[in-house]
Amino acid sequence: MIDSRNSHPASPSKTEVLVVGGGPAGFATAIALRQRGIDCVVVEACSPAIDKACGEGLMAGAQASLACLGVHLTEADGHAFHGIRFEDSAHRVDARFSHGIGIGVRRPRLHALLAARAEAAGARLLWDSRIQLPGREFEPEVCCSAIVNGKALRFRWLVGADGQASSIRRWAGLDRSRTQSLRYGFRTHYRVAPWSDYVEVHWGRAGQLYVTPVASDCVCAVYLTRERRLNRSAILGEFPEVALRLNGAEIVSQQRGGVSVTRKLLCVADDRVALAGDASGSVDSITGEGLAMSFRQALALAESIGSGSLELYRQAHPRIGRLPHATGALMLMLDRWPGLKVRAMRILASNPGLLSELLSAHTGEESLTSVIVRRAPRIGWSLLTSDAPAPSRAPDSQ
Repeated sequence: MIDSRNSHPASPSKTEVLVVGGGPAGFATAIALRQRGIDCVVVEACSPAIDKACGEGLMAGAQASLACLGVHLTEADGHAFHGIRFEDSAHRVDARFSHGIGIGVRRPRLHALLAARAEAAGARLLWDSRIQLPGREFEPEVCCSAIVNGKALRFRWLVGADGQASSIRRWAGLDRSRTQSLRYGFRTHYRVAPWSDYVEVHWGRAGQLYVTPVASDCVCAVYLTRERRLNRSAILGEFPEVALRLNGAEIVSQQRGGVSVTRKLLCVADDRVALAGDASGSVDSITGEGLAMSFRQALALAESIGSGSLELYRQAHPRIGRLPHATGALMLMLDRWPGLKVRAMRILASNPGLLSELLSAHTGEESLTSVIVRRAPRIGWSLLTSDAPAPSRAPDSQ
Protein backbone atom coordinates (compact mmCIF):
# COMPACT_ATOMS: atom_id res chain seq x y z
CA MET A 1 0.00 0.00 0.00
CA ILE A 2 1.01 3.62 -0.52
CA ASP A 3 2.15 5.58 2.52
CA SER A 4 0.54 9.01 2.31
CA ARG A 5 2.96 10.30 4.94
CA ASN A 6 5.74 9.99 2.35
CA SER A 7 3.75 11.63 -0.43
CA HIS A 8 6.50 13.02 -2.65
CA PRO A 9 9.94 12.07 -1.32
CA ALA A 10 11.73 12.78 -4.60
CA SER A 11 9.71 14.89 -6.99
CA PRO A 12 10.73 14.05 -10.56
CA SER A 13 12.03 16.75 -12.86
CA LYS A 14 10.78 15.30 -16.16
CA THR A 15 8.11 12.95 -17.51
CA GLU A 16 6.48 12.08 -20.81
CA VAL A 17 2.90 12.45 -19.53
CA LEU A 18 1.72 14.50 -16.56
CA VAL A 19 -1.64 13.27 -15.23
CA VAL A 20 -3.49 15.69 -12.95
CA GLY A 21 -5.98 13.88 -10.73
CA GLY A 22 -5.51 10.69 -8.75
CA GLY A 23 -9.01 9.27 -8.97
CA PRO A 24 -10.03 6.16 -10.94
CA ALA A 25 -9.74 7.97 -14.29
CA GLY A 26 -6.26 9.29 -13.52
CA PHE A 27 -4.94 5.97 -12.26
CA ALA A 28 -6.53 4.04 -15.12
CA THR A 29 -4.81 6.40 -17.55
CA ALA A 30 -1.48 5.98 -15.77
CA ILE A 31 -1.79 2.18 -15.86
CA ALA A 32 -2.68 2.16 -19.56
CA LEU A 33 0.28 4.44 -20.32
CA ARG A 34 2.72 2.25 -18.39
CA GLN A 35 1.42 -0.84 -20.19
CA ARG A 36 2.72 0.84 -23.35
CA GLY A 37 6.02 1.76 -21.73
CA ILE A 38 5.17 5.47 -21.53
CA ASP A 39 6.58 7.34 -18.55
CA CYS A 40 4.03 9.21 -16.45
CA VAL A 41 3.55 11.10 -13.20
CA VAL A 42 0.21 11.40 -11.38
CA VAL A 43 -0.35 14.50 -9.24
CA GLU A 44 -3.14 14.36 -6.66
CA ALA A 45 -4.05 17.04 -4.12
CA CYS A 46 -5.53 14.61 -1.56
CA SER A 47 -4.28 11.63 0.43
CA PRO A 48 -5.25 8.01 -0.32
CA ALA A 49 -7.69 6.36 -0.37
CA ILE A 50 -10.22 8.79 -1.79
CA ASP A 51 -13.94 8.29 -1.29
CA LYS A 52 -16.74 9.77 -3.42
CA ALA A 53 -20.52 9.64 -3.44
CA CYS A 54 -21.35 7.07 -6.12
CA GLY A 55 -23.41 3.93 -6.62
CA GLU A 56 -20.38 1.59 -6.46
CA GLY A 57 -21.74 -0.96 -8.94
CA LEU A 58 -19.59 -2.23 -11.82
CA MET A 59 -21.18 -4.26 -14.59
CA ALA A 60 -19.38 -6.91 -16.62
CA GLY A 61 -18.16 -4.44 -19.26
CA ALA A 62 -16.50 -2.25 -16.67
CA GLN A 63 -14.82 -5.29 -15.15
CA ALA A 64 -13.56 -6.37 -18.57
CA SER A 65 -11.96 -2.95 -19.08
CA LEU A 66 -10.43 -3.17 -15.60
CA ALA A 67 -9.04 -6.60 -16.48
CA CYS A 68 -7.35 -5.03 -19.53
CA LEU A 69 -5.65 -2.71 -17.04
CA GLY A 70 -4.52 -5.64 -14.91
CA VAL A 71 -7.07 -5.14 -12.11
CA HIS A 72 -9.13 -8.28 -11.46
CA LEU A 73 -12.00 -7.97 -9.01
CA THR A 74 -13.26 -10.90 -6.94
CA GLU A 75 -16.01 -11.24 -4.34
CA ALA A 76 -13.32 -10.62 -1.73
CA ASP A 77 -13.39 -7.03 -3.02
CA GLY A 78 -17.16 -6.61 -2.89
CA HIS A 79 -20.40 -8.43 -3.62
CA ALA A 80 -21.81 -9.87 -6.85
CA PHE A 81 -25.11 -8.89 -8.42
CA HIS A 82 -26.78 -10.58 -11.37
CA GLY A 83 -29.07 -8.01 -12.91
CA ILE A 84 -31.16 -4.86 -12.57
CA ARG A 85 -34.58 -4.41 -10.96
CA PHE A 86 -36.92 -1.46 -11.64
CA GLU A 87 -39.64 -0.86 -9.10
CA ASP A 88 -42.31 1.75 -8.39
CA SER A 89 -45.44 1.74 -6.24
CA ALA A 90 -47.30 -0.49 -8.71
CA HIS A 91 -44.78 -2.60 -10.64
CA ARG A 92 -41.59 -4.59 -10.23
CA VAL A 93 -39.58 -5.68 -13.29
CA ASP A 94 -36.35 -7.71 -13.26
CA ALA A 95 -33.67 -8.26 -15.89
CA ARG A 96 -30.72 -10.60 -15.43
CA PHE A 97 -27.43 -10.16 -17.25
CA SER A 98 -27.19 -12.54 -20.19
CA HIS A 99 -23.39 -12.69 -19.84
CA GLY A 100 -21.23 -12.14 -16.80
CA ILE A 101 -22.11 -10.63 -13.46
CA GLY A 102 -21.80 -7.25 -11.82
CA ILE A 103 -19.97 -6.49 -8.61
CA GLY A 104 -20.54 -3.82 -5.98
CA VAL A 105 -17.25 -2.44 -4.64
CA ARG A 106 -16.79 0.25 -2.01
CA ARG A 107 -15.17 3.27 -3.66
CA PRO A 108 -12.12 3.45 -1.32
CA ARG A 109 -11.38 -0.21 -2.07
CA LEU A 110 -11.53 0.34 -5.83
CA HIS A 111 -9.39 3.46 -5.51
CA ALA A 112 -6.76 1.61 -3.46
CA LEU A 113 -6.62 -1.25 -5.99
CA LEU A 114 -6.12 1.16 -8.90
CA ALA A 115 -3.49 3.18 -7.03
CA ALA A 116 -1.54 0.06 -6.10
CA ARG A 117 -1.71 -1.23 -9.68
CA ALA A 118 -0.54 2.12 -11.07
CA GLU A 119 2.41 2.18 -8.68
CA ALA A 120 3.30 -1.44 -9.45
CA ALA A 121 3.19 -0.65 -13.18
CA GLY A 122 5.82 2.07 -12.67
CA ALA A 123 3.76 5.26 -12.52
CA ARG A 124 5.11 7.87 -10.12
CA LEU A 125 2.39 9.00 -7.72
CA LEU A 126 2.59 12.36 -5.98
CA TRP A 127 -0.01 12.61 -3.19
CA ASP A 128 -0.86 15.77 -1.24
CA SER A 129 0.65 17.72 -4.10
CA ARG A 130 0.02 21.12 -5.67
CA ILE A 131 0.54 22.09 -9.28
CA GLN A 132 0.93 25.42 -11.05
CA LEU A 133 0.71 25.46 -14.84
CA PRO A 134 2.37 27.89 -17.24
CA GLY A 135 0.64 30.12 -19.74
CA ARG A 136 -0.79 28.55 -22.89
CA GLU A 137 1.99 29.78 -25.19
CA PHE A 138 4.11 26.61 -25.24
CA GLU A 139 5.26 25.34 -28.62
CA PRO A 140 3.91 22.02 -29.91
CA GLU A 141 7.27 20.27 -30.17
CA VAL A 142 8.85 21.61 -27.00
CA CYS A 143 8.50 20.15 -23.52
CA CYS A 144 6.64 22.43 -21.14
CA SER A 145 7.07 22.88 -17.43
CA ALA A 146 4.70 22.93 -14.50
CA ILE A 147 5.55 23.75 -10.92
CA VAL A 148 4.76 20.76 -8.71
CA ASN A 149 5.37 21.17 -4.99
CA GLY A 150 7.54 24.17 -5.72
CA LYS A 151 9.78 22.39 -8.26
CA ALA A 152 9.76 22.45 -12.06
CA LEU A 153 8.44 19.32 -13.79
CA ARG A 154 8.87 19.10 -17.56
CA PHE A 155 6.36 17.13 -19.62
CA ARG A 156 5.27 16.54 -23.21
CA TRP A 157 1.60 15.62 -22.73
CA LEU A 158 -0.87 16.79 -20.10
CA VAL A 159 -3.93 14.78 -19.03
CA GLY A 160 -6.69 16.40 -16.98
CA ALA A 161 -8.41 13.72 -14.91
CA ASP A 162 -9.44 16.11 -12.16
CA GLY A 163 -13.19 15.62 -12.10
CA GLN A 164 -16.38 17.53 -12.81
CA ALA A 165 -14.97 20.95 -11.90
CA SER A 166 -11.71 20.35 -13.77
CA SER A 167 -9.18 23.19 -13.52
CA ILE A 168 -7.21 21.64 -16.39
CA ARG A 169 -10.28 21.87 -18.61
CA ARG A 170 -10.63 25.57 -17.89
CA TRP A 171 -6.90 26.23 -18.23
CA ALA A 172 -6.76 24.47 -21.61
CA GLY A 173 -9.81 26.32 -22.94
CA LEU A 174 -11.70 23.05 -23.45
CA ASP A 175 -14.66 23.87 -21.22
CA ARG A 176 -17.21 24.67 -23.93
CA SER A 177 -20.00 22.20 -23.37
CA ARG A 178 -23.69 21.40 -23.42
CA THR A 179 -24.81 20.75 -19.85
CA GLN A 180 -28.04 18.87 -20.35
CA SER A 181 -28.93 17.94 -16.78
CA LEU A 182 -27.91 18.65 -13.21
CA ARG A 183 -29.13 16.45 -10.37
CA TYR A 184 -28.07 15.83 -6.79
CA GLY A 185 -27.05 12.52 -5.25
CA PHE A 186 -26.91 11.41 -1.61
CA ARG A 187 -25.19 8.16 -0.62
CA THR A 188 -25.38 6.13 2.61
CA HIS A 189 -24.15 2.63 3.54
CA TYR A 190 -26.22 0.37 5.78
CA ARG A 191 -25.08 -2.68 7.72
CA VAL A 192 -27.60 -5.20 6.46
CA ALA A 193 -27.40 -8.34 4.32
CA PRO A 194 -28.43 -7.71 0.69
CA TRP A 195 -32.00 -8.91 0.18
CA SER A 196 -31.69 -9.57 -3.57
CA ASP A 197 -29.01 -10.26 -6.15
CA TYR A 198 -30.01 -7.21 -8.21
CA VAL A 199 -29.15 -3.56 -8.22
CA GLU A 200 -32.57 -2.15 -7.39
CA VAL A 201 -33.76 1.12 -8.90
CA HIS A 202 -36.81 2.43 -7.02
CA TRP A 203 -38.72 5.21 -8.76
CA GLY A 204 -40.36 7.81 -6.55
CA ARG A 205 -42.09 11.15 -6.94
CA ALA A 206 -38.98 13.32 -6.91
CA GLY A 207 -36.20 10.95 -7.88
CA GLN A 208 -34.76 7.46 -7.77
CA LEU A 209 -33.29 5.43 -4.94
CA TYR A 210 -30.93 2.74 -6.12
CA VAL A 211 -29.53 0.07 -3.86
CA THR A 212 -26.33 -1.87 -4.62
CA PRO A 213 -25.00 -4.82 -2.59
CA VAL A 214 -21.34 -4.10 -1.74
CA ALA A 215 -20.63 -6.79 0.88
CA SER A 216 -22.31 -9.79 2.45
CA ASP A 217 -23.47 -7.49 5.24
CA CYS A 218 -23.68 -4.08 3.57
CA VAL A 219 -25.66 -2.21 0.92
CA CYS A 220 -25.07 1.17 -0.69
CA ALA A 221 -28.15 3.36 -1.11
CA VAL A 222 -28.03 6.41 -3.40
CA TYR A 223 -30.87 8.86 -3.92
CA LEU A 224 -30.87 11.00 -7.07
CA THR A 225 -33.11 14.04 -7.38
CA ARG A 226 -33.47 17.42 -9.06
CA GLU A 227 -34.50 19.00 -5.76
CA ARG A 228 -31.74 21.04 -4.17
CA ARG A 229 -33.65 21.81 -0.97
CA LEU A 230 -34.13 18.23 0.07
CA ASN A 231 -34.91 16.97 3.55
CA ARG A 232 -32.20 14.31 3.57
CA SER A 233 -33.47 12.65 6.72
CA ALA A 234 -36.82 11.92 5.03
CA ILE A 235 -35.50 10.27 1.84
CA LEU A 236 -36.61 6.75 2.79
CA GLY A 237 -40.13 7.97 3.59
CA GLU A 238 -40.96 7.84 -0.11
CA PHE A 239 -39.84 4.19 -0.34
CA PRO A 240 -41.63 2.30 2.45
CA GLU A 241 -40.50 -1.18 1.38
CA VAL A 242 -36.83 -0.19 1.40
CA ALA A 243 -37.33 1.75 4.63
CA LEU A 244 -38.74 -1.39 6.26
CA ARG A 245 -35.73 -3.45 5.19
CA LEU A 246 -33.31 -0.82 6.51
CA ASN A 247 -35.21 -0.16 9.72
CA GLY A 248 -32.80 -0.50 12.63
CA ALA A 249 -29.79 -1.16 10.38
CA GLU A 250 -26.55 0.45 11.44
CA ILE A 251 -25.44 3.36 9.24
CA VAL A 252 -21.79 2.59 8.50
CA SER A 253 -20.83 5.64 6.44
CA GLN A 254 -21.51 9.32 6.80
CA GLN A 255 -24.01 10.47 4.20
CA ARG A 256 -22.15 11.97 1.25
CA GLY A 257 -23.60 14.31 -1.33
CA GLY A 258 -22.53 15.22 -4.82
CA VAL A 259 -23.77 16.45 -8.17
CA SER A 260 -24.71 14.18 -11.05
CA VAL A 261 -24.08 16.09 -14.28
CA THR A 262 -24.89 15.13 -17.84
CA ARG A 263 -22.34 17.04 -19.90
CA LYS A 264 -20.98 16.72 -23.43
CA LEU A 265 -17.89 18.73 -24.30
CA LEU A 266 -17.42 20.14 -27.77
CA CYS A 267 -13.76 19.03 -27.69
CA VAL A 268 -11.85 16.81 -25.23
CA ALA A 269 -8.29 17.31 -26.52
CA ASP A 270 -6.06 19.74 -28.35
CA ASP A 271 -2.56 19.05 -29.64
CA ARG A 272 -1.00 18.58 -26.19
CA VAL A 273 -3.78 18.35 -23.60
CA ALA A 274 -6.41 15.62 -23.16
CA LEU A 275 -9.26 15.24 -20.68
CA ALA A 276 -10.38 11.93 -19.16
CA GLY A 277 -13.09 10.76 -16.79
CA ASP A 278 -15.61 13.30 -15.54
CA ALA A 279 -13.30 16.11 -16.61
CA SER A 280 -14.06 15.09 -20.22
CA GLY A 281 -17.84 15.07 -19.77
CA SER A 282 -20.20 12.79 -17.90
CA VAL A 283 -23.49 10.92 -17.88
CA ASP A 284 -26.11 10.85 -15.16
CA SER A 285 -25.21 8.50 -12.30
CA ILE A 286 -28.40 6.48 -12.83
CA THR A 287 -26.74 4.82 -15.87
CA GLY A 288 -24.01 3.24 -13.73
CA GLU A 289 -21.56 3.79 -16.60
CA GLY A 290 -19.34 6.62 -15.35
CA LEU A 291 -16.43 4.43 -14.22
CA ALA A 292 -16.71 2.09 -17.21
CA MET A 293 -16.39 5.09 -19.54
CA SER A 294 -13.31 6.28 -17.63
CA PHE A 295 -11.57 2.92 -18.01
CA ARG A 296 -12.32 2.75 -21.76
CA GLN A 297 -11.17 6.33 -22.22
CA ALA A 298 -7.90 5.50 -20.45
CA LEU A 299 -7.16 2.65 -22.84
CA ALA A 300 -8.02 4.80 -25.89
CA LEU A 301 -5.98 7.74 -24.61
CA ALA A 302 -2.87 5.64 -24.01
CA GLU A 303 -3.15 4.20 -27.53
CA SER A 304 -3.46 7.70 -28.94
CA ILE A 305 -0.48 9.08 -27.03
CA GLY A 306 1.51 6.03 -28.08
CA SER A 307 0.79 6.94 -31.71
CA GLY A 308 2.27 10.40 -31.17
CA SER A 309 -1.00 12.31 -31.60
CA LEU A 310 -4.25 12.89 -29.72
CA GLU A 311 -6.35 12.60 -32.87
CA LEU A 312 -7.23 8.95 -32.22
CA TYR A 313 -8.53 9.92 -28.79
CA ARG A 314 -10.61 12.78 -30.19
CA GLN A 315 -12.28 10.26 -32.49
CA ALA A 316 -12.70 7.50 -29.87
CA HIS A 317 -14.12 9.61 -27.04
CA PRO A 318 -17.59 10.28 -28.54
CA ARG A 319 -17.92 6.62 -29.54
CA ILE A 320 -17.22 5.54 -25.96
CA GLY A 321 -19.92 7.86 -24.63
CA ARG A 322 -22.58 7.40 -27.30
CA LEU A 323 -24.50 4.49 -25.74
CA PRO A 324 -24.30 5.70 -22.11
CA HIS A 325 -25.55 9.14 -23.17
CA ALA A 326 -28.44 7.56 -25.09
CA THR A 327 -29.42 5.45 -22.08
CA GLY A 328 -29.04 8.42 -19.76
CA ALA A 329 -31.27 10.56 -21.95
CA LEU A 330 -34.00 7.91 -21.78
CA MET A 331 -33.77 7.59 -17.99
CA LEU A 332 -33.82 11.35 -17.51
CA MET A 333 -36.85 11.68 -19.77
CA LEU A 334 -38.72 9.22 -17.54
CA ASP A 335 -37.57 11.17 -14.48
CA ARG A 336 -38.74 14.50 -15.89
CA TRP A 337 -42.12 13.24 -17.14
CA PRO A 338 -43.74 11.17 -14.35
CA GLY A 339 -46.78 10.24 -16.46
CA LEU A 340 -44.50 8.79 -19.11
CA LYS A 341 -42.62 6.86 -16.41
CA VAL A 342 -45.92 5.31 -15.25
CA ARG A 343 -46.69 4.14 -18.78
CA ALA A 344 -43.13 2.89 -19.31
CA MET A 345 -43.23 0.80 -16.13
CA ARG A 346 -46.60 -0.65 -17.18
CA ILE A 347 -45.22 -1.53 -20.62
CA LEU A 348 -42.11 -3.16 -19.12
CA ALA A 349 -44.27 -5.19 -16.74
CA SER A 350 -46.60 -6.37 -19.53
CA ASN A 351 -43.85 -7.19 -22.05
CA PRO A 352 -41.70 -10.00 -20.66
CA GLY A 353 -38.12 -9.78 -21.87
CA LEU A 354 -38.22 -6.11 -22.87
CA LEU A 355 -36.15 -4.89 -19.93
CA SER A 356 -33.66 -7.73 -20.53
CA GLU A 357 -33.29 -6.62 -24.16
CA LEU A 358 -32.79 -3.01 -23.10
CA LEU A 359 -30.22 -4.12 -20.53
CA SER A 360 -28.37 -6.08 -23.21
CA ALA A 361 -28.35 -2.94 -25.35
CA HIS A 362 -27.11 -0.87 -22.41
CA THR A 363 -24.21 -3.25 -21.85
CA GLY A 364 -23.34 -3.29 -25.56
CA GLU A 365 -24.31 -6.91 -26.17
CA GLU A 366 -27.04 -5.89 -28.61
CA SER A 367 -27.68 -2.84 -30.76
CA LEU A 368 -30.05 -0.35 -29.13
CA THR A 369 -31.33 0.52 -32.59
CA SER A 370 -32.24 -3.10 -33.31
CA VAL A 371 -34.15 -3.36 -30.01
CA ILE A 372 -36.07 -0.18 -30.76
CA VAL A 373 -36.90 -1.24 -34.32
CA ARG A 374 -38.02 -4.69 -33.19
CA ARG A 375 -40.10 -3.46 -30.27
CA ALA A 376 -41.29 -0.06 -31.56
CA PRO A 377 -44.67 -1.12 -33.04
CA ARG A 378 -45.83 -2.88 -29.88
CA ILE A 379 -44.44 -0.18 -27.56
CA GLY A 380 -46.03 2.56 -29.66
CA TRP A 381 -49.40 0.84 -29.57
CA SER A 382 -49.11 0.33 -25.80
CA LEU A 383 -48.36 4.01 -25.30
CA LEU A 384 -51.37 5.02 -27.39
CA THR A 385 -53.81 2.62 -25.77
CA SER A 386 -52.55 2.75 -22.18
CA ASP A 387 -55.11 4.04 -19.72
CA ALA A 388 -52.41 5.65 -17.63
CA PRO A 389 -52.80 9.39 -17.08
CA ALA A 390 -51.41 11.67 -19.75
CA PRO A 391 -47.72 12.53 -19.20
CA SER A 392 -47.16 15.56 -16.99
CA ARG A 393 -43.78 17.12 -16.51
CA ALA A 394 -42.19 17.08 -13.07
CA PRO A 395 -41.70 20.58 -11.68
CA ASP A 396 -38.16 21.89 -12.09
CA SER A 397 -36.26 22.56 -8.90
CA GLN A 398 -35.80 26.18 -8.01
